[in-house]
Amino acid sequence: MRRHRTAAGILLAVGTLFTGGLVQAGAADAAPVATASGPSAAAHTASAAAQHKARTFWTAARMRGATPLDLLLSERAATHLKAPKAHGSPTTVAPTPAPALASFPQAGGPWTGGGAVATTSGRVFFTFQGRTASCTGNAVTSQNASTVITAGHCVKYQGSWHTNWVFVPAYADGNAPYGQWSAARTLTTPQWEASEDINYDVGAAVVAPLNGRTLTSVVGAQGIQFNGGYNKPMYSFGFPAAAPYDGTKLIYCSGNSSKDFLFSQDHGLGCNMTGGSSGGPWFTGFTEAAGTGLQVSVNSFGYTFLPNLMFGPYFGDVIKALYDKAQAA
Repeated sequence: MRRHRTAAGILLAVGTLFTGGLVQAGAADAAPVATASGPSAAAHTASAAAQHKARTFWTAARMRGATPLDLLLSERAATHLKAPKAHGSPTTVAPTPAPALASFPQAGGPWTGGGAVATTSGRVFFTFQGRTASCTGNAVTSQNASTVITAGHCVKYQGSWHTNWVFVPAYADGNAPYGQWSAARTLTTPQWEASEDINYDVGAAVVAPLNGRTLTSVVGAQGIQFNGGYNKPMYSFGFPAAAPYDGTKLIYCSGNSSKDFLFSQDHGLGCNMTGGSSGGPWFTGFTEAAGTGLQVSVNSFGYTFLPNLMFGPYFGDVIKALYDKAQAA
């Protein structure tokens, strides 16, 4: 593994991208929120020609060869995090209806339970700085029936919006059983857009119809919840593509989550998923038999000095504003 450190604590490893550049930690019980006068989201629109190009660009070979894009904070970078203040009332959007597995807690293993999560979740593919890369995303209930939630760094990173962006639900080793859904628009939080603040590392995509149908009319959709609090049983899903995983199948972790006790205001969960899982959904109230739950976070980052722990942003008012802008597009 090749490592490179910058003065800002940014760390790069082969096959996986890690970043820092954040501000100082604060109150232990705070949760991220939006400012009253700030923009609801930053967005990038893809032309019809760009959408067509994205669909034709992603061959099975390119999907198999895409490298994972994920964040891992060094201790030096993490000490610069700033804690946002708590605000907002709980908001829940119910799942859209789309077999049994009992394994709790689970530190990381293939999801064999079927249910809605097997089709609402999928791999995200895009071009980043001239190379093919991948993350994970999840379809959620929305007004436009076309909204995918992922990580902020899975739509925009290091100052540029990703291109050739597609969502492949139920991805299976180069196969796209439900098609490749190209993004008409990608969005992220103002905080991620401005300074890549890890507390707001959430993105969204509005995908174009495929064969005359909307995304969630084909694959179903999960519910989503905002300002739901911390310290709950949770399930996390993703398509990790860095060793020991290979990106060919849906992996999950489960357990009792906690609040990051170090530098961010994120949820934490024991999980050994690797690069490529970024953007994968975290659910509370998850039902294994149905494969449905309320999405409350996404796989975002890990600390270099804390192996087998995954962290995901708190879905507060900022993320609700992002969701509202995406679902109205």
